[in-house]
Amino acid sequence: MLRVGLTGGLASGKSFVGRTLEALGCLVIRNDELGHEVLKPGGEAYDSVLQEFGAGILDASGAIDRRKLAQLVFHDPERLAKLNTLVHPPVHERTRQMLDAYEATHPDGIAIVEAAIMVETGSFRNYAKLIVAVCGQEQQIERAMARDATTREEVLERLSRQMPLDEKLKYADYVIDTSGSKDETKVRVRELYEKLRGLKP
Repeated sequence: MLRVGLTGGLASGKSFVGRTLEALGCLVIRNDELGHEVLKPGGEAYDSVLQEFGAGILDASGAIDRRKLAQLVFHDPERLAKLNTLVHPPVHERTRQMLDAYEATHPDGIAIVEAAIMVETGSFRNYAKLIVAVCGQEQQIERAMARDATTREEVLERLSRQMPLDEKLKYADYVIDTSGSKDETKVRVRELYEKLRGLKP
């Protein structure tokens, strides 16, 4: 089985590339979604995050309000790092289990793991190839504002805390430019998919 990492920057089209690869027949594991799962009541990180950050992060139902949690860590690198040490290990374990299960039934399959900070954490080294989705910064800003209903200033602040896309490109085996239309991006992804099929063991 071929294991491939997929990353990008804020609103750079990473998830669209992932959905397109999924439609072509790849397994796509979304680490951001797994991060949400492990924070749910009963999830592997729920108790430890609650103990670390306090009951103020809970909503009325007793679930962790991710917006409240984000506000606590966004401007505090040390607390963000602590949160990551609580959330990332169970996410990585779930990812490993899903990859192993898929490989057992699809030994010739292609598995894509989609994660926002794959280069930053070094986890891209766990994969045979790395795909980076890119577009211009102005497009990132416009897309993020539309998607998240945020201001330009908020988006710029988020971008300032991310590794620049140009830096991530240094680690890429494949680059998907998503700056054109969705149909144009789909064509590029299909071409990439055919290349990946040729790499399968």
